Amino acid sequence: ALGKGTELEKAFATVALVYNNSTDPEGKLSKSETKTLLQTQFGSFIQGQENKPKYQEIISALDEESENKIDFEDFMILLVSLTLMSDLLQEIKNVKTTK
Repeated sequence: ALGKGTELEKAFATVALVYNNSTDPEGKLSKSETKTLLQTQFGSFIQGQENKPKYQEIISALDEESENKIDFEDFMILLVSLTLMSDLLQEIKNVKTTK
């Protein structure tokens, strides 16, 4: 859909597609499905974060037995939160690219 889009537009389109391809017919993910999706598709960002209190808080919320499902807005907030605390983000920020 965004073959000619910018890198940032393509990145967000990819997030939306990955999310949509994983959801139930209502367009939502269970908490366990969300956790699995993060582990399989976002592993480089969450790797090594296990000892951070905020990470533990987020993951424990996904482990709770609950009927609550995650919609796309909540998924994006979760993704951004995990990205901001990630050690990988700090490494990426330290890399300067030239074009």
